[in-house]
Amino acid sequence: MSIYPKVFESIFDDGILKKAKKMHLAEFEFVNIRDFTNDKHRTVDDCVYGGGPGMLLKPEPIYKALDYVKSKDNDVFTVVLTPEGKLFNQQKAKEYSQKKSIAFICGRYEGFDERVKLLADEKISIGQFIISRGELAASIMVDAIVRLLPGVLGNKESLKEESFESGFLEYPQYTRPAEFRGLKVPDVLLSGNHAMIAKWRKENSQKITTREVSDG
Repeated sequence: MSIYPKVFESIFDDGILKKAKKMHLAEFEFVNIRDFTNDKHRTVDDCVYGGGPGMLLKPEPIYKALDYVKSKDNDVFTVVLTPEGKLFNQQKAKEYSQKKSIAFICGRYEGFDERVKLLADEKISIGQFIISRGELAASIMVDAIVRLLPGVLGNKESLKEESFESGFLEYPQYTRPAEFRGLKVPDVLLSGNHAMIAKWRKENSQKITTREVSDG
């Protein structure tokens, strides 16, 4: 649900999202909040009561847009994207991948009228930073969720070894050539000793995770 749904077109018409749709593993609908306004200018925002910079998205068209969505699926799980929400992570992506349907309400400008947040089954944030459009946050979340659906990724092992799946960041990976501009692939990865390779990968995965946590 967005006031600029065209933002999604190129993102959802590529890669795994396009594949998931083509294989009927996921279905996407982009609801234009402007379609639920009552004036000829299709006004979706207004000034802030009490004064202040920027504009807020009005509650009326968003409520009507969600009424439309729920008229087709009353059990849809509603997510409001807001900086005050719970932090989205891999565990949350797994949780959401089990849901039948999700409605993402995307913000713009200075955010929503506070009453919009009452629509949320859950309020979600993608991090402690500000972006100009909620469509970007929704796209990131949908990508993370859809790739977990059975059949979307051809190789199930790809999911198992990805960053955060085991609680650790992924180990360093290399491909040909074995040496490039004086930078060599670690000898253990060229050894053919699978037990030693597995041990090296585990150790380095843990090292990277520890370093990133301490740096963060």
